[in-house]
Amino acid sequence: MNKNMTEKKRKKIGILGGTFNPIHYGHIHLAESAQKSAGLDQIMFIPSGISYMKNQREILSAADRMEMVKLAIRDYPQFDVSTIEIEKEGNSYSYETVLALKQSYPDVEFSFLTGADTIFSMESWKEPAIIFREVTILAAYRIGVSLDELKQQIAYLKEKYNADIHLVAVDHIDISSSEIRNAIKNRKAFRGYMPPAVEEYIRKNRLYQN
Repeated sequence: MNKNMTEKKRKKIGILGGTFNPIHYGHIHLAESAQKSAGLDQIMFIPSGISYMKNQREILSAADRMEMVKLAIRDYPQFDVSTIEIEKEGNSYSYETVLALKQSYPDVEFSFLTGADTIFSMESWKEPAIIFREVTILAAYRIGVSLDELKQQIAYLKEKYNADIHLVAVDHIDISSSEIRNAIKNRKAFRGYMPPAVEEYIRKNRLYQN
């Protein structure tokens, strides 16, 4: 078997990390769009452990966030969830996660899913060169939004880091985790923003009320 045939058979997995505090349909839609656009075999959701870029007081326990992700994706056979970050001690860094996954799954071709806005801030992450070197970046942008500045930034990152970055078009879903949390705190309706099983878990465990 020649090298080209071996390369074609490598499993393709997209990494979708985040606090998922809570997970919602925007995350699900992003994962579905990226999978179809890039021809991925699977999307791996990775709830963060200790995110050094966010206020930990506003983030639910890893156990609750993990359970909500499991509930949200249980009807999507092409989705999976990993505990790699929540089991790690100390801060979660994307470059460490990428290196650990590649070591554990040497025959897998990984892509890193993110929103297009993140392309402008990735250089401020810890060891961005490693991320650009090790994985393809799939940057999701809203259909109808101007791409001029985004394309300029992508060209810059390709030139500086030899980054492999591809754009993924997604319909805009006007949902954010912070809006959901605020709605719950203010006793407003939040039905329809996430799979029903996640809604039920939040209500049953009285999450985000304080």
